[in-house]
Amino acid sequence: MKKIISILAFALLVSGCKTSPTGRTQIALYSDQKMNEMGSASFEQMKKEQAIETDPSMNAYVKCIAEHLIAELPSNYANQQWEVVVFKEPSANAFALPGGKIGVHTGLLNVAKNQDQLAAVMGHEVGHVIAEHSNERVSQNSLLQFGLQASSTALQMGNVEYRNAIMQGLGLGAQYGVALPFGRTHESEADVIGLDLMAKAGFQPEGSVALWENMEAASSGERPPEFMSTHPAPQSRIANLTSKLDEASRLKQAAWQSGKKPQCK
Repeated sequence: MKKIISILAFALLVSGCKTSPTGRTQIALYSDQKMNEMGSASFEQMKKEQAIETDPSMNAYVKCIAEHLIAELPSNYANQQWEVVVFKEPSANAFALPGGKIGVHTGLLNVAKNQDQLAAVMGHEVGHVIAEHSNERVSQNSLLQFGLQASSTALQMGNVEYRNAIMQGLGLGAQYGVALPFGRTHESEADVIGLDLMAKAGFQPEGSVALWENMEAASSGERPPEFMSTHPAPQSRIANLTSKLDEASRLKQAAWQSGKKPQCK
């Protein structure tokens, strides 16, 4: 039984191995078509359930930033038909989904004070898409469930004492040892991808640091310890982004020299 499980797990891992834009090895078991279908279906559902902002100037501002960022994506993404929607939602949030979908909450415009700060958030969210984080996360969850079920079966077959306690421990181990670090890895990777993307589009990369300083100031309540969170602490993100500003500034300068200087208002 253990041998069969090991062979099957190995086959799944090998068949789904990819490399992220930052060179990180990742597992992506689902096809691009499947992920695009899932993303598009989710987006359509959101448009039915959430109020959509119709203010022309606000929509033009958000779409202007999106167009500059999309123009810098790899060709297979840049050539997609992207849809950008502003939702009437007070939370300071945005998201991007496979299938060329971007959503921005009106509340984010109270925290992202200018085009550079908003480009940092939108670039980060698009970074999740081009790094296939949704695919990786769904694949990760599938493999975790497979592993836990296989462990339970093996413990049952071996008539192992304290099986339930062991399985509970495995579940916690998977959560804090795999799922949450995976989430923080995705967030940090999307920060880096988004920073490069906004700089290549001609936005000021310093806006990414200012954005997270604004987020930190606007947040309320105590946060869980970083090891118990799917997102890095704001100070960790700020330090990581700051360490990469020199290279991003060079990319922005090259963009300006080639005539890429966004004026989204």
